[in-house]
Amino acid sequence: MTSVVAIDQALKALIIRALPLGSSIALLPAVLGLTHVHNPGVAFSLLPQVPAFVPAVIVLTLLFLLFYNEAQWTRAPQVQRALALLAGGAAGNLIDRVRLGAVIDYIDLRIWPVFNLADIAVTAGAALLIISLATRTEATPQTRGDR
Repeated sequence: MTSVVAIDQALKALIIRALPLGSSIALLPAVLGLTHVHNPGVAFSLLPQVPAFVPAVIVLTLLFLLFYNEAQWTRAPQVQRALALLAGGAAGNLIDRVRLGAVIDYIDLRIWPVFNLADIAVTAGAALLIISLATRTEATPQTRGDR
């Protein structure tokens, strides 16, 4: 989780220093660019008028699940990785929202709203969590080691 936040914040600091707000640099013309925008909405520029407390509640819920939930389903390593990606991405964007009132986005695929590493982490974590929960098997006394 902390590595996702650290890398996300470092990349955003680099974008702020190197690329003025609203500017864009083509990395692969018509495919990929860096575009510095501030997103007041949620992931991928959705719901631009969402109150700031909504993302904060989402992040706090994820952090609660990650650190305080002792349910069996959170003990699987794949689930822990998924929750760490979710929480790291959510925390990275929450830091921006608290500091600036908006999230710093910079990855521009030209056919999708501009996003950032934290958005990727949240999306990958959610996908991994869904896959983990959909493919999990219930522990039986034999698989737990109980006899």
